[in-house]
Amino acid sequence: MRRPIFALIVLSALIVPVSSPAVATAQDNKPAQETKPQETKPAPEKASEAKPKENKQAGDVKFTAEQIVESTILIYGTRPALEHIRRFGVERGKITRYNAEGNAEEANYERRFIRGENLDKDKIRLDQKLPTMEYSLIFGDGKLWGLINGAAFTPRQDATANFISQHHHSIDSLLRYKECGSTLTLVGKDQQKGLDLYVVDLTDKEKRKTRYYISAKSLRILWLEYEEGSVKYTKKFLDYRPVQQTLAPYRTVLFEDGRQSQEIRVLTITYGIKVSDSIFKSPEA
Repeated sequence: MRRPIFALIVLSALIVPVSSPAVATAQDNKPAQETKPQETKPAPEKASEAKPKENKQAGDVKFTAEQIVESTILIYGTRPALEHIRRFGVERGKITRYNAEGNAEEANYERRFIRGENLDKDKIRLDQKLPTMEYSLIFGDGKLWGLINGAAFTPRQDATANFISQHHHSIDSLLRYKECGSTLTLVGKDQQKGLDLYVVDLTDKEKRKTRYYISAKSLRILWLEYEEGSVKYTKKFLDYRPVQQTLAPYRTVLFEDGRQSQEIRVLTITYGIKVSDSIFKSPEA
């Protein structure tokens, strides 16, 4: 896979005098593979950051939050490609939710969407089939409503808050930070469980803050963190796979204060399928 090298070449040409993060092509799915990049013999007076092809004349290379995130966007498919390929889409899989006692409830789901100018203008329909019932949650014009047995209903406040939260604290929120008018802050570099990481904070227009942990080796988003009230949420992204010239995780695990509360396993993703606007309209409209 040559995309990480391509990201380096492109951003090195566009950003002067600071070069873009260089990355290797190893997968993030196995932590054992996420080891410290092999170092060439550095100048003895300064230990530079771990980079495959570093400009020695620059000394300690410093990257801005924008450089790191723009490089990540290239890895996920480039901004124009993501906008074009993911304009419409259908995703199918299984959602497993765990209550406070650890009991699991599994549901099949189908997620259909039309990409908007920003996250608030996206249209999303999430159909869920549980053992005892089927229902849909539909997001459009920045609002959420539900559909069950052909009749519209207003979801509970906590269900609405959770849906909106999951939508905004997401990979897409970082990949589309410019479109959403969000700001980036580079927290710094970190190392956890043998992984070299860039830590970037994103703050959107509503002052929602999300902290992203990005592999310094592959520039994939490995997990994110955010807080709501007194609860700290961690969302981990696993099993990355190429999908129509873009990159997507096929397994996402959500933790609440360290307790696993949800797991999503994607079975199929298809982008480019025309999605009718009618499925997002209320029958009462």
